[in-house]
Amino acid sequence: MNRLQGKVAIVTGAGRGIGRSIAETFAREGATVIATSQSNHADFSEGITFRQQDVAEESTWKSLVAGVLEDHGRIDVLVNNAGIIAYEQLDDLAMADWNRVVAVNQTGVWLGMREVVPAMAAQRSGSIVNVSSIWGNAAVAGAHAYHATKGAVRTMTKNAAITYAPQNIRVNSLHPGFIATPLTDAQSHEVNEFVVGMTPMGRPGRPEEIAYGALFLASDESTFVTGSELVIDGGYLAQ
Repeated sequence: MNRLQGKVAIVTGAGRGIGRSIAETFAREGATVIATSQSNHADFSEGITFRQQDVAEESTWKSLVAGVLEDHGRIDVLVNNAGIIAYEQLDDLAMADWNRVVAVNQTGVWLGMREVVPAMAAQRSGSIVNVSSIWGNAAVAGAHAYHATKGAVRTMTKNAAITYAPQNIRVNSLHPGFIATPLTDAQSHEVNEFVVGMTPMGRPGRPEEIAYGALFLASDESTFVTGSELVIDGGYLAQ
């Protein structure tokens, strides 16, 4: 307990699934958490303040960060978790759908980092956790836009880690495998069965198993960890 005592954390895409589990875990560990989602979710536990946000919109990032600094005076942790998926293969995806996946999954991460870095640099400390995916490392048929953006998050994270290490800002990526969430519940049963069947541990992961990884990267237990990829996938990428 209290592994994040006194820290102020922003968690995006926190309305459900992995993001919600991260927000709740951080709050239990003593953090003051600002949880954001594009949808309106107000039923968080004590220690969590909800803000509605479209991470692809620059203005929402500017107002969010300004508000957090005004209310709390610092930002110690940013978890860029918000993400969406399109399943169509390369020759069957509409331009508008491509643009939206890139806007949320890639531009949203860039905007989040850009807006919090000045505050973290001024306090000479901070941890940024960018949620990528095993599909940022390996491919599956279809879902190419998701692959493209999660791969971008992976390498953008490494760039930021190198760039801001002198300011003591740590930047790492988190790579979940198949996790049982509302997002995967909405996928076809055949897709889910295939990915779970390819996972050596033979089961879906749980959101809290990803949240504990984010907790480690956000905490002072990982003060010499930056530019790393924390894979939590039941052994999928080990094959």
